[in-house]
Amino acid sequence: MKAKKSYGQHFLRHDKVAQNIALLISPQYKNSQVLEVGPGRGKLTQFLIKNHSALTVVEADRDMVDYLQQAYANVDFDIIAADFLQVPLTDIIKEECVLIGNFPYNISTQIVFKLLEHRNIFPEMIGMFQKEVADRILAVPGSKIYGILSVLTQAYYSGKKEMKLSPGHFNPPPKVDSAVIKINRLENPRVINSYENLKKVVKTGFNQRRKMLRNSLKEFIVSEEQRNHSLMRKRPEALSVEEFDELTSLLIKD
Repeated sequence: MKAKKSYGQHFLRHDKVAQNIALLISPQYKNSQVLEVGPGRGKLTQFLIKNHSALTVVEADRDMVDYLQQAYANVDFDIIAADFLQVPLTDIIKEECVLIGNFPYNISTQIVFKLLEHRNIFPEMIGMFQKEVADRILAVPGSKIYGILSVLTQAYYSGKKEMKLSPGHFNPPPKVDSAVIKINRLENPRVINSYENLKKVVKTGFNQRRKMLRNSLKEFIVSEEQRNHSLMRKRPEALSVEEFDELTSLLIKD
């Protein structure tokens, strides 16, 4: 069964790689629910089944859903035929859950944003991304790739790159390298503002990343005190997560 470009599918070729990805789930979540996004032909799924009794997979490709239902007809786990981005997670997740997957590359960034919106139920994520996206998630202030995804993810999670994979590990091979990252929810977030307010400031600031923040964030400014704040004289890539939180407190009064 061939991968479909419209679904951003690139199937893992090697069992050993899939097994190593499955083993990245932290031991404390062995008995927790596991949610796999984009299982495809089940290369990773087979190892999740072995190690986790509460497994749910979400697959948008109906052909792959039919394949999984036939291949694992005698295995007790839930297969949801749907686009993960449209799934009401509170309907299928009743407790803390690990998110994992060889994520479809065309929606991988949106998957992270959905994770952040539901961070109360996801203490851990292990995901395969294009290397460029993985690097952006983990980027530090001052780098050219530090941006919206970096700040919002690191406000609530710590992360680490676990694997780097060449195109040859996939069928069909993508045109870019890939990477597996693991992120874990922080016991104490690095921010005090709401996710919604923080996201507004961060997105607006990075929408014009070459400008100083007092120019890109002018829609929020209502006083000279705000305009003349020291952080406003910087560009967005120079600010830490905590400084963006400070800026949010300065600009948005609940």
